[in-house]
Amino acid sequence: MNGRAKPRRGSWARNVTRVAAGAAMVTAGTGHLSFAREDFQAQVPDWVPLDKDTTVLASGVVEIAMGAALIGLPRHRRLVGATLAAFLVAVFPGNISQYTGHRDGLGLDTDRKRAVRLLFQPLMVAVAWWSTHDSGAS
Repeated sequence: MNGRAKPRRGSWARNVTRVAAGAAMVTAGTGHLSFAREDFQAQVPDWVPLDKDTTVLASGVVEIAMGAALIGLPRHRRLVGATLAAFLVAVFPGNISQYTGHRDGLGLDTDRKRAVRLLFQPLMVAVAWWSTHDSGAS
């Protein structure tokens, strides 16, 4: 043997999912900084002490960094995945705020669409975790 660890079963699917999630985060972060900047402001709760635009810009930078790290730092995937999962949990109140405040943005122009969007956040957290943690790894 060459001394390298044998890939675990399912690692290909996890890696593809990790890279796809990273690309999605970079795309979303780019949207925060440019084409969807105003729309993302609908997700910033009124109780956040920063200006909505500043919050959106900062979140965009974090999302781009997290996405790039998911793709470019595979050796640190567990730490990056756990950090991304925590970030997605931390921003979830913004999604709730958009729903409860009935604020349009990002094509979410009905309560039904906003409610469906809420259901995707736990899925995104699960993808961030699953794609970066090998089965059987802690």
